[in-house]
Amino acid sequence: MQENERKLQETEAGAEQTSDNIKTSLEESPISEPGLSEKTATPETEPESSLGDTAPEEEKNTPKEVAKEETEKVIEEIEESNAEDAEDTDNEKRHHIPFLDYHAMSIENLVGELQRLVKNEKVQAISKHVSGIKYEFDQKFQEFLDHKKEEFVANGGNEIDFRYNSVTKRQFNEVIGEYREKRDHYYKQLEQNLKVNLEKRLEIIEELKGLMNVEEDINNTYRNFKDLQERWRNAGPIPRNNYNDVWRTYHHHMEIFYDFLHLNRELRDLDFKHNLEEKLKLVEKAEALANETDLGKAFRELQTLHKIWKEDIGPVAKEQREEVWERFSNATKALHERRQEHFKEQEIVYEKNLEKKEEIIASIIGIADNISNNHKALQQQIREIESLREDFFKAGKVPQKVNEQTWSSFKEAVRKFNRGKNAFYKNQKKEQHLNLERKKALLDLAISLKDSEDWDMATPEMKRIQSEWKKIGHVPRKYSDKIWNEFKDACNHYFDRLHAGKNKTHQEEYKNLEKKNECMDRLRAFQLSGDKEKDLADIKQFIAEWKSYGRVPFNKKHLNSKFNKIIDALFKKIGVGRQESELIKYGDKMKQLASTDDNRAIQNERTFIRRKISESNAEIRQLENNLQFFSSASENNPLVMDVVKNIDQHKKALETWKAKLKKLNILENNRSKGVVEEETPNSEEE
Repeated sequence: MQENERKLQETEAGAEQTSDNIKTSLEESPISEPGLSEKTATPETEPESSLGDTAPEEEKNTPKEVAKEETEKVIEEIEESNAEDAEDTDNEKRHHIPFLDYHAMSIENLVGELQRLVKNEKVQAISKHVSGIKYEFDQKFQEFLDHKKEEFVANGGNEIDFRYNSVTKRQFNEVIGEYREKRDHYYKQLEQNLKVNLEKRLEIIEELKGLMNVEEDINNTYRNFKDLQERWRNAGPIPRNNYNDVWRTYHHHMEIFYDFLHLNRELRDLDFKHNLEEKLKLVEKAEALANETDLGKAFRELQTLHKIWKEDIGPVAKEQREEVWERFSNATKALHERRQEHFKEQEIVYEKNLEKKEEIIASIIGIADNISNNHKALQQQIREIESLREDFFKAGKVPQKVNEQTWSSFKEAVRKFNRGKNAFYKNQKKEQHLNLERKKALLDLAISLKDSEDWDMATPEMKRIQSEWKKIGHVPRKYSDKIWNEFKDACNHYFDRLHAGKNKTHQEEYKNLEKKNECMDRLRAFQLSGDKEKDLADIKQFIAEWKSYGRVPFNKKHLNSKFNKIIDALFKKIGVGRQESELIKYGDKMKQLASTDDNRAIQNERTFIRRKISESNAEIRQLENNLQFFSSASENNPLVMDVVKNIDQHKKALETWKAKLKKLNILENNRSKGVVEEETPNSEEE
């Protein structure tokens, strides 16, 4: 009895030092975020080996030693993961949240997945998912931003002035901010709880040590011991940095207590028997995992078994500890070897993915080395590059050691193509800017002549200016409509004045204004009957009446716009589409052109329509080109939907202009044959 007490006191002295070290470690090391904490202390290979038993030292680098080290590594990995899970029961959920192929996702889809995770999952369970998403988003957005910057500089901008406002980036930052706010709040509360729980567990250890210094009936001592075990199970999670040390200290004093119980072998052996039965069940479950096909699931099950072994089951008899632990370790090692073999197979797949990506990079470089020198072919190359980019992201993961290098090679290849493309369009823009300067000079001249009273000088000069304008090529798109409208207004202003002066129709225009105002009033009061044919005939009658009144004073031309808005609204109510209504209204203009001998008017109308067709085609091409930047985006993306809607609108407008040109061709053909075209009531619907 005295000898046992002496051994007990010697052992307790070392355990007290361990307990003090745990307290100091807690005070010096605050709680860290998941995935950022330092590694916990290396766990003992056999946490339940008896005190005082020392295995014979083996030679280093022997096969047995290597196998032991491998087993220690996998057990350390399991215990570190269990330590993280132990901080919060919800931490374990991270093993069951799917880790998607973020590399293959577009930046829009990455934002959507991040929003889903932050909204639906526990913040402490998605740390690695968020890190993976952020890594891919940052890389892809930086590539996109570099491309936009190169375009900006290629268009004549100064790099220092480059700014890009991205809705997607703003959404991403908002979700990341929400995640960090939730995470910080969670860990602030968790830190306080973990510290309190750690203090509880250290107190229980101290009470456990004290049981062996109390002189009382052994049965009472045993009941107190069981009470401490129950309190320990309910003490709650502690910081992961202290997890393994605290548990080792607890098990250490439990074993000492069981040695102390040799005075009452019946109680001790009963516990040992129960613990052995439970541990053998765990061993059998661990050995059965060798047949589990899902390695991820098997490893998570193994982690759970280690957690139960460590936290829920006490020690077994000394003579059985080595044997039962050896079986459990061997089952752990077997599963680890299967995982390692699986990782080797994955590396083979990654190497094949690398070969695919290198081929894609070579294809991009090949295109970049042979940039087309015309717009149509270059647009085809742009589509090919977009397709290759998509294939690159779908090709899958590559070995980690070459991941950064492969990504850099890919970005450089795409940048090389973009630089060549931008250089081509930069040269085109130079020519367009020269055209812009020429048209500005003609515009200034037209403005200087628009109020001239010298009709004999100004009229041929204005016609010459118009002819020169047609010979000049395209100007930059952002200036095209503005300069054309200004030039058209100047020319119309002059020729409106010319016609008013020559025909002395100024008074007639005011009479027309009065008639049109009366017609407008009746149109506003007009009510649809519900009979589409009758209503359509009535509307056509209003249009014909309006056109019959001729010109109004120049400063009253806005009246035509008001009239057209009312007519368009009526057409919409009776179910006539925009194209059909435009052709109906155009039929009256065709009658006017047919009834005049002014070939110039027909020619001007043809030129106007062709220009509109050209503008519509150009706008459609530009929008379709813009759509290429969203090739990986979802069809429900608001930006994509907006571009598609604009394309559809321009295509409908294009169809209308083509239909008008067809009517104009028919009219001109009939005039050349000496035939006057007579419009039938439904001719507008051809």
